[in-house]
Amino acid sequence: MELSEIASVSGKGGLYKVLAPAKSGVILESLDEAKSRLVASASNRISLLHEISIYTTTKEGTAPLLSVLKKINKDFGNDLGIDVNSDASELKAFMKSVLPDYDESRVYVSDLKKLVKWYSVISQHAPEIFTAESKEEETKS
Repeated sequence: MELSEIASVSGKGGLYKVLAPAKSGVILESLDEAKSRLVASASNRISLLHEISIYTTTKEGTAPLLSVLKKINKDFGNDLGIDVNSDASELKAFMKSVLPDYDESRVYVSDLKKLVKWYSVISQHAPEIFTAESKEEETKS
């Protein structure tokens, strides 16, 4: 599985695997034990994870989510030492250790909680994302 096959749906918790297009939208399957399916229509706000970046204070202005996830995996593996219920200062310190130049004024604590939750789900249900080279990395080589 690749990050381009995983989506987040606004208003719905968790992550979803994109299965196929449908007449009225796209068919998604939850990345959890339940494997529930839903049809997300045009009224749902769907974000594919490979399109998401984290704001930084660098010249580029953002860091791709995939590179941040891979760095977390390299530095922490399966034990982050924090969870979504951690204190805001702990979450910010964690993010500073992973991405020292993230933009604290534009990346909110709720975003950090979402990142920790997403990392947990991906490491459980799609760990190959951390080791596989993305298409972007392959074209650079």
